Amino acid sequence: MFKFCSTTLLIILLLSSNCFTQSPKRDKGKFSVPKNEFWEEIKESVEEFESPKEDETKTFKMDLSNYNLPKSSDEFIQFWHNEPVSQGWSGMCWNFCTTSLFESEINRMSGKKIKLSELYNTYWEYVEKARGFIRERGSSTFGEGSQSNALIRLWKKYGCVPAQAYTGMKEGQKHHGHEKMYNEMLSYLNSLKQNNAWNEEIAIETIKSILNHYIGIPPQEFEYEGKKMTPVEFLKNEAKLNPDDYVDIMSLMQEPYYQKAEYKVPDNWWHSKEYHNVPLDEFMSAIKNAVKKGYSLAIGGDVSESGYDSHAEVAMVPSYDIPSEFIDENSRQFRFSNGTTTDDHGIHIVGYKEQDGKFWFLIKDSGAGARNGSNKGYYFYHEDYIKLKMMSFMVHRSAVEDLLKKFKK
Repeated sequence: MFKFCSTTLLIILLLSSNCFTQSPKRDKGKFSVPKNEFWEEIKESVEEFESPKEDETKTFKMDLSNYNLPKSSDEFIQFWHNEPVSQGWSGMCWNFCTTSLFESEINRMSGKKIKLSELYNTYWEYVEKARGFIRERGSSTFGEGSQSNALIRLWKKYGCVPAQAYTGMKEGQKHHGHEKMYNEMLSYLNSLKQNNAWNEEIAIETIKSILNHYIGIPPQEFEYEGKKMTPVEFLKNEAKLNPDDYVDIMSLMQEPYYQKAEYKVPDNWWHSKEYHNVPLDEFMSAIKNAVKKGYSLAIGGDVSESGYDSHAEVAMVPSYDIPSEFIDENSRQFRFSNGTTTDDHGIHIVGYKEQDGKFWFLIKDSGAGARNGSNKGYYFYHEDYIKLKMMSFMVHRSAVEDLLKKFKK
């Protein structure tokens, strides 16, 4: 029989003891995005079978292939302006184009290069629109749009702020998106109308709470270049613009010429009668003379024509619509009266060039279509398009002094 020595027995006992005392292996978990690729394939196949794709929709557009068109913004005589920025998914074109105009005006008069907050204006315009809706018991328009001269009214009351003081964007947000915010405000205001509940103070505070949630609380005071100031102080001491120095010009036969009148479109929800109505020839001359003298303009009108092409970045009037020589105040009024010309977009003229005896205008545009071409944020408008489809413009009054002298005081 084999005999263990005491030393061997001790080793065996120690080894067996270690086997029983060793810690068990512990598994760990992790977070992962659930995937089921074949299920997704099944789902996509079933959806495609049950809802087959419709034929691609086509639109009728002007054939631009035989034209010598502007290709680059560098071809234009330009006025200083901040680089184009997107208005995102919102109806803020009126605000972006006019804010851009005022930025250019600050530079023209003082040499300063300031980027202003568009969203500060948007916040207070929604508040004022809600106030108008409440005071008129729901008969006032509460839409996403407005007019350039809304900024005159807003700045005189609320001042303005630099972009860094109020962005209207949350952390990580890339683009403005106001659909949910607007629908929530509209739904609330419609409920007031339905219930005949017109307590203005409560209603305005509720509208502000909705705005605060989506785009943030606007500053009452902020720091700019090492100094604390209010929005009104910033307008007076830094921007140094007088809102009353800016005028709106329109050209419509439905109102007497050389008189101020209301521009009757839904976005003029407060029924401003501060539009100087002039004959079309004077309207166009005023624009051309202004840019020749170094003024930029905020301008608005219709951008839904077949000669409006976002990929070619041009706006033209095709002859099959109306030949150039027939564009006059009658054709312009005809389209406005029958609704084929609407006021659906605001833009900023920031340059011009003369080519083949005609003006082309460099347009700074905050809309999404302006980023489809190679000149991101810009369009090139032919003068005929402005003559037929652009309804009004805003400019510093010194650019149109001779025209304003024709108006009765």
